[in-house]
Amino acid sequence: MKRNRVDIVSLGCSKNLVDSERLMRRFADAGYDVFHDADRISGEIVVVNTCGFIGDAKEESIEMILQLAEAKKRRRIGKLFVMGCLSERYRQELTEEIPEVDRFYGKFDWDSLLSDLGHSEVTCSTARILTTPSHYAYIKIAEGCNRFCSYCAIPLITGRFQSYPMEQILDEVRALVAAGVKEFQIIAQDLSYYGEDLYGENRLAQLIDRMAQIEGVEWIRLHYAYPAGFPYDLLPVMARHDNVCKYLDIALQHISDNMLDKMLRHVTKQETYDLLARIRQEVPGIHLRTTLMVGHPGETEADFEELLQFVRDARFERMGAFAYCEEEGTYAARHYTDDITDEVKQQRLDSLMALQEEIAAEINATKLHTIQRVLIDREEADYYVGRTQYDSPEVDNEVLIEKSCQLELGTFCDVEIVEAMPFDLIARLCQ
Repeated sequence: MKRNRVDIVSLGCSKNLVDSERLMRRFADAGYDVFHDADRISGEIVVVNTCGFIGDAKEESIEMILQLAEAKKRRRIGKLFVMGCLSERYRQELTEEIPEVDRFYGKFDWDSLLSDLGHSEVTCSTARILTTPSHYAYIKIAEGCNRFCSYCAIPLITGRFQSYPMEQILDEVRALVAAGVKEFQIIAQDLSYYGEDLYGENRLAQLIDRMAQIEGVEWIRLHYAYPAGFPYDLLPVMARHDNVCKYLDIALQHISDNMLDKMLRHVTKQETYDLLARIRQEVPGIHLRTTLMVGHPGETEADFEELLQFVRDARFERMGAFAYCEEEGTYAARHYTDDITDEVKQQRLDSLMALQEEIAAEINATKLHTIQRVLIDREEADYYVGRTQYDSPEVDNEVLIEKSCQLELGTFCDVEIVEAMPFDLIARLCQ
């Protein structure tokens, strides 16, 4: 008997990806053949999981929906469903503009898709089909955000912060370990708030401490902390457990008090410097990733120069940056004028990233002739490609390992760094 094909197209962040993986599992349990981000989309059912964070992401989502709507007209695909952040935010407008879509789901009601298709026996759970390499997975510990930064539409899309129960998260980790997963990327819009809503106190340190004690968990990496109200009791946990990577992703956005105030970040310049100093002191050798913004309304040349000096001072091992893009409904859109030209925004962005490239090259150079433990992600023609504990998949450095013997993907090995580039390292296997 022929099984119907389902194509899942996942756009945007890793938090979206987790939702897609859970939906894939439910379709598979209901008897469908499930494909993720296939080169050729031809399913009797196609589901697009959209992103609605910033302009470029929204455009990508809309273009994908329109392409698939045209494919449906030409009968190359069957039913077309859309879910995720974009449709959560613009469901009514999208329904009117793209009638070819059979139904729009948002960020939180997508789990009714199977029952709407007549599969009432399908139960909701955290089980999923991994789309990542089988040795690592993303673990989403919460949804939503309470911060309401001036420029950010995420709270408008996802609503208030909701922690997932600790035992549910730990059970998910145990199940994934049993399936062969070794590395866990811990994600949320704001890790720093975990537990406040559910338990009346911050429980991030306790969660990570318990997770680190699960046999088979080799690496835990933390993404998207917030500087205001940072849970300092996390730092001893990071320092104590070898399998908690010495890595923290903490989005800081800016440093001048003028901009931090305008951005509604609820933290000061001095508090930020003090926070970074304490993190580095309590977790020796930690690598910090941050995200910075240029061109927010009201950013002066003096503010930008402060930001450049901050990057020189902080010497972030990993850094990304983006230019401000006005998002309707946000505090900035309602109260500020987008008064900085696109040309100036781009110039500032280019200057900031050029500075970071210099810093990254200097930091990588200090790793020459050191021995690093590396997890092997994939094999290419001339190299094996792996990562150190300081590197998250997709966004950070990679280690290119000269082929001298056969290596198994998803295993760890020790390598010597023999060449350093700004964003990658060349290595050879230790004998």
